[in-house]
Amino acid sequence: MSNETAAAQAAAPDTPDPYKLRPEDVREAPTTFAGRLRYLGPGLILSAAVVGSGELIVTTSLGARAGFVLLWLVIISTAVKVWVQMELACWTILTGKTALQGYSQVGPRIGRVGWINWLWIGMDFAKMLQRGGIIGGTAAALSILWPIYGEALSFPSLLVWTVIVTVTTIALLQSSKYTIVERAAAVSVGIFTLSTVGLALGLPLTEFGYGWDELGTGLSFAIPAGTIGIAVAMFGMTGVGADEMTTYTYWCLEKGYGRWTGPDDGTEARARRAEGWLRVMRLDVLVSWLVCTLCTLAFYVIGASVLHPQGLVPEGNDMITTLARMYTDTMGPWAQYLFLIGAIAVLWSTNIGSTASVPRLWTNTLGLLGVIDWNDVAVRRRTIRILTCCFPPLWASFYLFIQSPVVMVQIGGIATGIFLIAVVIAVWKLRTTEVAPRYRANPWLTAALALSSAAIAVLGVYSTLEVFGIGFGE
Repeated sequence: MSNETAAAQAAAPDTPDPYKLRPEDVREAPTTFAGRLRYLGPGLILSAAVVGSGELIVTTSLGARAGFVLLWLVIISTAVKVWVQMELACWTILTGKTALQGYSQVGPRIGRVGWINWLWIGMDFAKMLQRGGIIGGTAAALSILWPIYGEALSFPSLLVWTVIVTVTTIALLQSSKYTIVERAAAVSVGIFTLSTVGLALGLPLTEFGYGWDELGTGLSFAIPAGTIGIAVAMFGMTGVGADEMTTYTYWCLEKGYGRWTGPDDGTEARARRAEGWLRVMRLDVLVSWLVCTLCTLAFYVIGASVLHPQGLVPEGNDMITTLARMYTDTMGPWAQYLFLIGAIAVLWSTNIGSTASVPRLWTNTLGLLGVIDWNDVAVRRRTIRILTCCFPPLWASFYLFIQSPVVMVQIGGIATGIFLIAVVIAVWKLRTTEVAPRYRANPWLTAALALSSAAIAVLGVYSTLEVFGIGFGE
């Protein structure tokens, strides 16, 4: 044992490794609804990561461009993917393995890992642009609220705020503790869900009100010409995307669902315990889905009701000022400050979610490639902390160079849409080979997974054609 490993164990002797299943860590699952609520958490982190760039930027932009006609796509994009997420998390809790470990088991292998791992690496490079857009959107909102140096949205002001956002994010997450991430996510999700949904429900009382006719048009299953590109990006980004599905397995393990289930010793007690924690996980997923759906619908409705009639579409660094019109046009100039505070909260929460999760995924990837020892707790924590310091400045530099948060976020969304189909393939493979029939006997869950997989396959085709410049109706 190295001195560093021994020191880490001596400093925290009672802290179990969340990525190992040991008999001494098992815990009985709660049997009541109220009891299960007390163990929710991974879904809140997921909601904080999801309800940000996709909902605030892409969904609102789609509503501004297309009006109510694509409302149906919002509902489908949030509802259709949770079943794949749920199945992947089920496999993780039962086996104690992370999603990237599972992807490496799906052939053909290329080197030490599977082809899906390499696809994830490619997707994550594209997602770096999206994360830069999130940092940039936060900096832009702060620049308008308080320029500090130079004029609002001027390069000096944006540079100062980009540095501040990046440094404070790194400082907050340097400990890499799960509890810090969960608490920050819970607060931001609660505040912004209430404010956004409240504004959407209050629109009928303003001059930008909507009625049953507009909502009926939005459920007509039509895709107007000129919106397919942003529609594909929205499908890939709103609701749970491929990267969030992957990350969710890590949060489930760090919360304790797998550790409390324990290793598979073949006993009936372990099977009942596993079923209990799987019920907790499914409730966690459903609560997260409800939050994502409400916020996504709210953002879309606000964009369609307020921005679309005025021909306003969020673009470039003016994205924040355009989005602020959703509030100022309905409640008056003072509401700009309300919007800016809310926008900062939602984009900040997404930034926190990304900065907390991506270093974990890359550390796991380095372990699978044989660069580090993932099973060495000290090495794992040190690598996560190093990457937590390195990634945010890299993402921020992309924003300062491109300075178009909407385009950057859409690029990440299209990449996510392509990767989704690979995740579906992995889920079906792992479900068939490593999940006992007892845990996949529910015909309703199987049917939902099948429908979800079919919808994602269609998305994958559209996304691939979009990448090669083959559009439909544009």
